[in-house]
Amino acid sequence: MKLAIFGATGGVGRQIVEQALSQGHSVAALVRDPAKLSLLNEQLTLVQGNVLERSDVEKTLNGADAVFVSLGNTPNNPDMVVSQGTAEVVAAMQADGVQRLVVISSLGIGDSKDQIPFLFRAIVATALRKAFQDKEAQESLVKASGLDWTIIRPGGLNDGPAGEYRAGLDPKISGSVARTDVAAFALAQLQTDEFLHKTPAIAA
Repeated sequence: MKLAIFGATGGVGRQIVEQALSQGHSVAALVRDPAKLSLLNEQLTLVQGNVLERSDVEKTLNGADAVFVSLGNTPNNPDMVVSQGTAEVVAAMQADGVQRLVVISSLGIGDSKDQIPFLFRAIVATALRKAFQDKEAQESLVKASGLDWTIIRPGGLNDGPAGEYRAGLDPKISGSVARTDVAAFALAQLQTDEFLHKTPAIAA
């Protein structure tokens, strides 16, 4: 398949790129700095640009069969970049007729608020309040998009090796998970409609 990936230089996004290429997919990744994704693979196309610029998003989407969004809030990004960037991706997908969308969100969003530890909820309500508002807005617009979407909600992310993980709609799923496992689960959604229009959690 031809995949378009937004947020490709982040921890999960990079894993999605690497695993997609290893599975034989072709990948177009939108990056602000190509040096941050210096993978030598003839199946990888880097589009230098900004997810907030529709023309850059459209170049990345060109001919895609499916789209992955793994945007995050970092100090050098503008406020609400996750939701605003996702809005640009969704609008371009609707215009181009691309239907399959897999989004990496977070546990603690929407109806998963009780799946994060109590102490972390306090951090979400204070230091991470704006970032979580951004994710809430992202999920809302994806759910209203009319696309074939799946929103994946990982717990705390770590750089551990691939291992066993739990994923699904069970409200008891909680805890940390390796970025490599999140990427593997995200790519697995290309082969199934089990979580179409659903928000599965994933944790180790």
